[in-house]
Order: sequence, then structure tokens, then C-alpha cells
Amino acid sequence: MGTSAREYAGWVNAGGDTTSDPLPANGRERAMEHTPVMVSEVIDYLLHDHPGLILDGTVGAGGHAEELLSRHSGVRLIGVDRDPTALRLAGDRLARFGDRVRLVHDVFSDFSAALEDGERVDGVLLDLGVSSMQLNRPERGFSHSSAGLLDMRMDRTGTTAREWLESTDEAEIAVTLRRNGEVRRARRIARWIKIAATAGELDTTAGLRAAVERALGPAASVGELSRVFQAVRIHVNDELGMLDRFLDGIIDRVKVGGRIVIISYHSLEDRAVKSFFKLQSATCVCPPGSPICVCAHSPALRVLTRRVVKPSAQEIAANVRSRSARLRAAEVITNGRGQ
Repeated sequence: MGTSAREYAGWVNAGGDTTSDPLPANGRERAMEHTPVMVSEVIDYLLHDHPGLILDGTVGAGGHAEELLSRHSGVRLIGVDRDPTALRLAGDRLARFGDRVRLVHDVFSDFSAALEDGERVDGVLLDLGVSSMQLNRPERGFSHSSAGLLDMRMDRTGTTAREWLESTDEAEIAVTLRRNGEVRRARRIARWIKIAATAGELDTTAGLRAAVERALGPAASVGELSRVFQAVRIHVNDELGMLDRFLDGIIDRVKVGGRIVIISYHSLEDRAVKSFFKLQSATCVCPPGSPICVCAHSPALRVLTRRVVKPSAQEIAANVRSRSARLRAAEVITNGRGQ
């Protein structure tokens, strides 16, 4: 199951499977474009008393993974990513760690792809959202600041952003913009998106940006544009659905004493993680006002971050894209198996 980082790198360097998304010639440099956020905090929470097997569900180009593997020789890592280009870059970056790394091309919510039956890990890391190296490649269609095809797919399969916007009615687009991006004037923006789609003007990111600017006026802020693009990207990649499925199944995949660390970049993700940690660490889940506890609920987690952890001012100054990152961590105290 999976491929070692060394095998992955050798396979890529030999020209394997370049049909879906060719690896850039400057692949190592492209991988280094993405600066992992809150590295020290991730290491502190994951490499505690007994570093062992870490599941990095969004390994990307391997920035966090490289730091974790470098810090302790006892660390082994399973790196999962749905983006084949990112996974190839991780294979190159992590090749020196050999069989200590296993790379898997899949979504992080599908545990069966990464873990053998009954296999449990000592730590889990999710670094959600879209990476700098994806934003910086115009042909991927993630950014409103550069022109490229309106794609937005993480794994280059399934429906593109353009196809979804062209085939979906105005009302559903508006609901998606409000739900996934907390977009104001969502109905007006959705109307102009459909006008652009009907006119055949939604092939590129520039076309979507122009539709939003027609709806909001030429003074549309970067924040408003970003929320629209975020909302569409989240829908195209089912990001919130995957997070929910991951949270539903993760506790049973972590050993007692193991840690779960999740970095999110917008309030919807952070709210889901916060609610999950709160529920799973509660000693009672009876309805408010119940005179006595009858739920017999046993907490499965101990929350390690009573307040959300944010990047330092120094990190934000060095990497402005880290400013929206929010980290939460918890320790598994029971998983139903006592292991």
C-alpha cells in the first residue's frame, strides 16, 4: 500500500505518469515556494513523548513532513495528497528518508487508502486549504490575481469550476457562495456569473473575476474576490464534506496518547474542528437544562489548545499567507479499543 518517497522520486525522475499534470522542470524550486506554517507548533504537538508513525493527510510538497522526519529518527510518515503534482514534489523532497516515508495518492478522508486494516498512528496532521504552489500556477485556476483556465480541481479529475458554474442555476450558486465563502450580495454575484456563462465568458479566472466586478462594481475588494473564489473551490473539491468524513472516523485510527493537529484557513473549517474537539472532549452531552446526566458519554479527546493557536507576528511578516492560519490540537484518550 503506497509508495516510498525514494521510489516515488525515482519514478518521477524517470518520466513516470506525466500525462495528468506535468511536473515542472524546476520542481524542487516550485516545492520550496510553499512555506509550511507554524512548523514549531506542529512539531511541539506531534513529536511529544513517543514520536512514531505520523499520518500527514495533506502532505503537499512535503514541507511539514520534511521537518518532522528531520527532527527525530524514530518518526515514520504516511503522506497523503489528492494533487498528483504535489505528491511528486513531495517524493523528490522526501526521497532521502527512504522507507521511513510512504506516499499515497488519495483524499485524506479515505483512511483505507493510507492505512492497513487495524493500523493506527501516533499522530495526525492536516494542513487544509490551497497551497502557495497551487495558487502560483495560473493554469490551475485557483487565483483571481492571475489569468488561467477556470479549473480549481485539486486532483484534476471530475467537474471543473467552469463546468459547475455553467451547469448550475443561479439560486444554487448563491447558496454555495453564502455557505462556503460567507459572501455578501451572493444572489447578485450569482446572477452576473450566469450572465457571463450564457455569453461564453467563463472559460478563465479572468472571466469569473470580471463577473464579480460587474456585480460589485470596479472597486470590488481583494477580500470579496477571494471569498467568491474560495467558495467555488471548496464546492468543486468537496472540502467541507471531506473534513466532516475525516473527523467522523479519525479517532479510531489514532492510538491512545496520539495527537491530532489540524491547521485551517477559514472560519467554516475552524468551526467544524472546534465543534468536533468540544464534543469529543465533553464529559456530558445531555441537552442543556437536564437535571441529571443520563448520556453516559465518555470523552475520547483531551483538547490541548484551549484557545486557537495563530501564527506569530514574525511569521506573518515573513509569510503573509500564514495570517489566516488557525491551529487546534487534541490528544486521544480512548478510541474504543484501548490501544
